[in-house]
Amino acid sequence: MKRRILAYFMRMLTAAVALTTVLMTLVTYGMFERRMIEDLSVDAQVLHPLLDSSDAGRVMDELNGALRVTIIGEDGVVRYDNCSDASRMDNHLNRPEVAQALKTGEGSDVRDSQTMDTSTFYYATRLEDGSVLRVAKEASSIFSIYLNALPLILLVMAMMIAVSFFAAHLLTDRLVDPIRRLTADMDGEHSAASYPELQPFMRTIRSQHEEILKSADMRVEFTANVSHELKTPLTSISGYAELIESGMAQGEQAQRFAGEIHKSANRLLTLINDIIKLSQMDAPEHRIEREVVDLGQIAEGTVNQLRISAEKMNVTLTTDVKPGLVSADKGMMEELIYNLCDNAIRYNVRGGSVRVEVRPVRERVLLVVQDTGIGIGREHQERVFERFYRVDKSRSKATGGTGLGLAIVKHIAAQHDANITMESEPGSGTTITVSFERVTR
Repeated sequence: MKRRILAYFMRMLTAAVALTTVLMTLVTYGMFERRMIEDLSVDAQVLHPLLDSSDAGRVMDELNGALRVTIIGEDGVVRYDNCSDASRMDNHLNRPEVAQALKTGEGSDVRDSQTMDTSTFYYATRLEDGSVLRVAKEASSIFSIYLNALPLILLVMAMMIAVSFFAAHLLTDRLVDPIRRLTADMDGEHSAASYPELQPFMRTIRSQHEEILKSADMRVEFTANVSHELKTPLTSISGYAELIESGMAQGEQAQRFAGEIHKSANRLLTLINDIIKLSQMDAPEHRIEREVVDLGQIAEGTVNQLRISAEKMNVTLTTDVKPGLVSADKGMMEELIYNLCDNAIRYNVRGGSVRVEVRPVRERVLLVVQDTGIGIGREHQERVFERFYRVDKSRSKATGGTGLGLAIVKHIAAQHDANITMESEPGSGTTITVSFERVTR
């Protein structure tokens, strides 16, 4: 990261130095051009009164070619030139500075030589008789100036780049240092203090770090809970099987032990199935196959699957469902309703009841599962959706509960952006409401 930032700085600084050098050269030469034209304008003003005097010839001789003086007629014919034979010179009517002077009173132009070593600066002014006085002077071209100054320019650029490299190195160190300290001390508040702009970034990293630690702790706790939950039915199966194998249990006792083995094996299978479901839901590649489904129809079908279980527990199972369209994974909806109803049956009382309702309310579809069971105290209500959390562990084991049913419900609801609410009092039953977004066709 540091190298990439430093390389980026250096590219930017090198480009900035080079661009600044070129721009300064162009600006300086532009100022030089304007100054040359202004000087030629002054020369023309000085020469103008001397043209008709007796000193004109002496003045022209003294110029000795340092300043070229040309007089051009209105027709463009050269009448006089102190550096060339006027009779052999071309018509100057189309020369830019001459045409401009004839039109507006004065004109100027700069023309580079073919070798690009020199430039000739021209200034022309119209005289009272309609002719044009033009003065010219040669000077080094911008390319010549640039080439002559190139060694010095390169030296200055190298010095600026060296200084910039040193400054960029220090700035990069200062920029990266808070991040480096953050990696060494994720919990330290001082890590983000150097740059206020980095504090949101630091908070995000720290938050992600805390989430990772929390997730790791949850995985460790989940693994421990799974090991414990698997150990209980396996120990029971192993113990009863050993008694039967040794011959200590015979007849009706052996039959009872076999029933306990079958019961523990079923509990073990249920537990493993629930763990597999949660693992599949937790997987990053897990996808929800959404479709528009009728929650009322799914609830009716799922409740019918549980009627035998309800009869065994002497629990009355009733439904009051209306059509309610939601965008959801049909299999997950069946799993959610099954777990809610299964819990309501398991933790009910003999002769109790479970009522399942589905009804659309404005923009939502409500799934309500109400039972007359043992109820849940307020101190437990926030935790019952945690994995393996049980309010009454002895009753859970007696009824074959895994402690994962409501955790699966919470997970499915979260993946479908559904809201869960619970109303419960010990001895007065429990009502769980899941609210889904309604779909209209």
